[in-house]
Amino acid sequence: MTATIRPAEKSDVRGLAELIEEIERFYGTADADIQPFDERQDQIEGALFGSPPLASALLVEDEAGDVVGLAAYSFLWPSAGSTHSLFLKELYVRDTLRRQGVGERLMKELRAIAAARPGCSRVEWMTDRVNPGARAFYKSLGFAEFDGKIVYRVEIGKT
Repeated sequence: MTATIRPAEKSDVRGLAELIEEIERFYGTADADIQPFDERQDQIEGALFGSPPLASALLVEDEAGDVVGLAAYSFLWPSAGSTHSLFLKELYVRDTLRRQGVGERLMKELRAIAAARPGCSRVEWMTDRVNPGARAFYKSLGFAEFDGKIVYRVEIGKT
């Protein structure tokens, strides 16, 4: 199957909203906790196309023009010294395209975006320790796990 990788456009919001629901289900989110579709679309549009945008995304489009994967990322500052980094927040490829090099192509494209941005010194990302598929994928690309950080999270607006 042929797949095209390209930057997200405003006309992709609906397809992204559908894919993000699929991602939520992949990670085990219960139906009752899935965000309403219209609300999800509004948040995607604001995040990717607001002023200023909060993030960027590369999309994987299949032969039929459907969104079947994404790499969502932002630039973070500071990184090493006073440089900044490209932080990959989400990498997802629909199961019908897995093991066909699409994820590897996304990672190469992200590295190219980072390298083309003056002052960007690295690409960083995380995966869950309980996600052996993702860990094996990154290892197959030659990336080593980094044990130097502990992730903290606090939910905003929840009691």
